Amino acid sequence: MPTDTTLYSPGPTATTVRASDGTVVGVPEGWVLVPPGNAALTRRIKDAGAFMAVAEKRGRKVFSRGVWAPGATVEQIRGDLGAERATETYARRRESDAARREKAQGEYVEDFYGAVVAFLAFHDSFATLGALLARAVTDHATPVGSGTVARTKRIPIAERAEAAVIAWMRHQTTAYDAMVIPRGKGKRREVRRMLARRSQELLGRYRRGEPPADTCPLARALTTTSGAA
Repeated sequence: MPTDTTLYSPGPTATTVRASDGTVVGVPEGWVLVPPGNAALTRRIKDAGAFMAVAEKRGRKVFSRGVWAPGATVEQIRGDLGAERATETYARRRESDAARREKAQGEYVEDFYGAVVAFLAFHDSFATLGALLARAVTDHATPVGSGTVARTKRIPIAERAEAAVIAWMRHQTTAYDAMVIPRGKGKRREVRRMLARRSQELLGRYRRGEPPADTCPLARALTTTSGAA
């Protein structure tokens, strides 16, 4: 059985997998499927010897379906992990790691907030509104696990801030969520670009210090958001 990075897809039955060439392979007797979600367990299983990693491709994304490995090996590793996690040393390390992550998250939130304020660059007469918008966008975009553009590291923080503002405004200041968008390649992207231009035009008024209309959707959205908070 493979011990390398060979990746299988689910087979036609519960105890088979499919190789990249389409060949159906039976899972050895006595093996169990360890579902994804426990990184430490999966890593040790792969380090221990024979295993079969299974993943399923949906569109452009690949989703892990777990790892097959000898049942005795899995139980041994689970027992070892349980014993380690019951020690005071492990508990202290967990507390230290949590404190470090919390500190890093707090620093990132403030860095992101600053990047949003810099992108908005509202006129002094609208500084308070700008700070309110920056905080609303930051609170929405930065939580760990939110899956927003603010959590990616693939683009500079300034670009993340701009994208997060435009996304927040698309959902809070336009009728995007209620729109019936025709199906077709690029249609949704086209609508988003159009709404982004409108958002940029609205932000431009605040940057220039021009009095907004009485029905300004941004001011209305922020009033609603702050009131709900």
